[in-house]
Amino acid sequence: MKRHLISAADLTRDDAVLVLDTAEELARVADRPIKKLPTLRGRTVVNLFFEDSTRTRISFEAAAKRLSADVINFSAKGSSVSKGESLKDTALTLEAMGADAVVIRHQDSGAPHRLATSNWIGGCVVNAGDGTHEHPTQALLDAFAIRRRLVAGPAGGMGKDLTGRRVTIVGDILHSRVARSNIHLLTTLGAQVTVVAPPTLLPVGAGAWPCEVSYDLDAVLPDSDAVMMLRVQRERMNAAYFPTEREYARRYGLDGDRMARMPEHAIVMHPGPMNRGMEITAEVADSPRCTAVEQVSGGVSVRMAVLYLLLGGAEPAVSTTRTEESTLA
Repeated sequence: MKRHLISAADLTRDDAVLVLDTAEELARVADRPIKKLPTLRGRTVVNLFFEDSTRTRISFEAAAKRLSADVINFSAKGSSVSKGESLKDTALTLEAMGADAVVIRHQDSGAPHRLATSNWIGGCVVNAGDGTHEHPTQALLDAFAIRRRLVAGPAGGMGKDLTGRRVTIVGDILHSRVARSNIHLLTTLGAQVTVVAPPTLLPVGAGAWPCEVSYDLDAVLPDSDAVMMLRVQRERMNAAYFPTEREYARRYGLDGDRMARMPEHAIVMHPGPMNRGMEITAEVADSPRCTAVEQVSGGVSVRMAVLYLLLGGAEPAVSTTRTEESTLA
């Protein structure tokens, strides 16, 4: 692993499998009476969020606390940022406080890269989503869910990638950092990726990405092992990208009839939050084939793995000795 995690493109196949395998080991901690490990005791992790977030912020906080790290949650609202403080001055403040890792979500693409490549902060930087650029830990937890469901189940999959699996990503590709990170990571792990969207919701140059591009959802569903539905990010839209929500749902929404055309083993994914009735119906969202809740629970294990690999030493992530279990706090 490199010192920072800024982009899914930074991960090699071995890096990605290492994160997934470590997350699989750490997931077993959730089954223990005491769900904490002393691995990062004495380390400080700062959640630096300039955008609203529920799942990602809470997931990183839970991950750090389960590894016994000290956690500082920073929200731009109500802070000196609202008074005009720059990212540099905020970073220098965190450095003075002794931050070992900064998990940053920012509305501007490239902010985590700027933080990681400057000399403002000495700790490692984890990108928790920057603008419409990338969200690498979301791609890792998506790959974790796919590997569990389609490769070997909760008890296995160690050392395996996603070679031969076919993943379809549907919806607002233009504004989706989740889509960009998943395209990079899933292809690195050997999966075949297809993106499906209206022409207005595909970025210029999408044809050069390492994936196939389609405008017809019905045509690709029968060959998909996993279908990832993306939220339409209306808060980032400043124009009419499709006629009406009803028309979008008719052409690109996943309902029960469309789900029935998927292979029996195929799964439905969603990074959340969902617009029920638009990109996905309640029938599909609540079906056993939908992994949305599993993605959230697996996300804690994946983010524990990322923090451990960036901050931890050479010791195993999980010890099964009775001595260590007795010292968990």
